[in-house]
Amino acid sequence: MKQPTSRRDFIRSAGAASLALAAGSWPGRAHAAEFTLKYANNLALTHPMNIRAAEMAKAISEQSRGRVEIQIYPNNQLGGDTDMLAQVRSGAIDMFTLSSLTLGTLVPVTQISGMGFAFKDYDTVWAALDGELGAHMRQEVQAKSTLFAFEKIWDNGYRQITNSAKPIASPDDLKGMKLRVPPSPLWTSMFKALGVSPTSINFAEVYSALQTGIVQGQENPLAIIYTSKLYEVQKYCSMTNHMWDGFWMLGNKKSFEKLPKELQELIRTNVNAAGVKQREDVRKLNESLAGELKAKGIQLNEADHQAFHAKLKQAGFYEEWRKKFGDQAWAILEKYSGKLA
Repeated sequence: MKQPTSRRDFIRSAGAASLALAAGSWPGRAHAAEFTLKYANNLALTHPMNIRAAEMAKAISEQSRGRVEIQIYPNNQLGGDTDMLAQVRSGAIDMFTLSSLTLGTLVPVTQISGMGFAFKDYDTVWAALDGELGAHMRQEVQAKSTLFAFEKIWDNGYRQITNSAKPIASPDDLKGMKLRVPPSPLWTSMFKALGVSPTSINFAEVYSALQTGIVQGQENPLAIIYTSKLYEVQKYCSMTNHMWDGFWMLGNKKSFEKLPKELQELIRTNVNAAGVKQREDVRKLNESLAGELKAKGIQLNEADHQAFHAKLKQAGFYEEWRKKFGDQAWAILEKYSGKLA
């Protein structure tokens, strides 16, 4: 598949991918698969995650000679994040992609990759997540849940703040704002430190919450803001880059262990390869979307990143979370981020 480089490329690719997702099967597969795995996520069909997931599922089917079928359920078809997390834990869903910060409600240390202003650029992100920090997080998932995480985390991107009231240039502009955040202790803690009134809402309910005024704003990477059409219910987008966020591809240990070893390895290889391709897709898409959002009526502005970092430090946010994560995990993080507290 040609690698998409713009929003229009993604829309065209998604058109073909949607047929495969809807059918749950691939051309030329004459017999029912020996193993059928349900894979669920919370993102729109046009998001790079689902485009690469469709490509991944097709490759797995072909390379296994039809023995393995991955059925993809995008866009919260099987419930909100917390519902789907419960389902993958029980084995009702076999695979699920979830933000590491939301995964932190189950395995607390996985939130550490979303530490505010920890990673200056993508080179630092991938060094950490493909290196010692990612290995530590995966080990904790394996040890403390019925799940495991595949080796390559998928990209969500650097997160930005949108709202319906005003541009956000400094922490003072956020004071008292009712902002949607995902169900994550770290998110809630960080935005409270910035003076926000954070409200935890599953992503499936974000659009309606913004539309009805339950919250004034939310924060997400540009790719999600665009593909989920949040520009229809928001006026301002402030480029805060307040945290980087990624999606772990999670699997249920018991359902995966039922597969022969050679099929486990085939799935791992294809899932990880698709994740690496999706990283580049998301980076390129986020770079192209500022103009697209402006064309949709969104007003964009740059924020003072140093002022936000200083506010978090002054509020004791970093010291609080260093104690919660423990010295070992924090020391691994600071190998890549530099000293935060």
